[in-house]
Amino acid sequence: QFDIHGGGMDLAPTHHTNEIAQNEAACDKMPANYWIHTNMLTVNGQKMSKSLGNSFLPEELFSGNHSLLNKGYSPMTVRFFMLQAHYRSTLDFSNEALEASEKGFKRMMNAFTMASNLKAAANGEIDLKPLQQRCYEAMNDDFNSPVLIAELFEICRIVNSVNDQKLKIDQHNLEILQQLLQHFVVDVLGLKDESAASDELPKVLDFVINLRSEAKTNQDYATSDKIRLGLQQVGYQLKDSKEGTSWTKI
Repeated sequence: QFDIHGGGMDLAPTHHTNEIAQNEAACDKMPANYWIHTNMLTVNGQKMSKSLGNSFLPEELFSGNHSLLNKGYSPMTVRFFMLQAHYRSTLDFSNEALEASEKGFKRMMNAFTMASNLKAAANGEIDLKPLQQRCYEAMNDDFNSPVLIAELFEICRIVNSVNDQKLKIDQHNLEILQQLLQHFVVDVLGLKDESAASDELPKVLDFVINLRSEAKTNQDYATSDKIRLGLQQVGYQLKDSKEGTSWTKI
């Protein structure tokens, strides 16, 4: 027995009812506890169809090797794009929508990385309990991923404000924030940062940042600037503050 059984909404009245009948007859139980029937896909507002020449395979979506695509999009970008629509809603593919999702996914991953480096203040200015409750309510509302993502972007805004020292967060709420991102971004939505070559990358970056700090302490500003510009050229932005130096993916 499955906990969650998925499939297109066109399968509900025929294939899945037949599956239920077979399973109940053979096993005396329902084949699944929950059913998620997704709506149809469209491309630029038109039904996806081979006859219209607007259908594409996942590998073409990832590689960009299709006349309707301006470029390829990473698997995580496509996943994020799909999650921004409720599973019972029609999902319309377009380059504009995919590019917007690419930017949104990147913004979320930057905040996710940044959150692990935030410093707690003795006295905070925010209470994340209501936001935490709204995240769970979104999931309990028929797996309402678009609402959840909107709440997660609010968390991203808080992360950026704390990182920019425009907002203070205490240790208790910092732990809630970090747990929310881990639980909902990674565990529930299944999103992960594809830009990280390995789990060791943060350690390598921290090591390089420490070398830069030593150079600054020794007034070797040429080396300090060289490290900062070098990291920027390979896609990592450093931000100095009185708490130390943090990095984000550009």
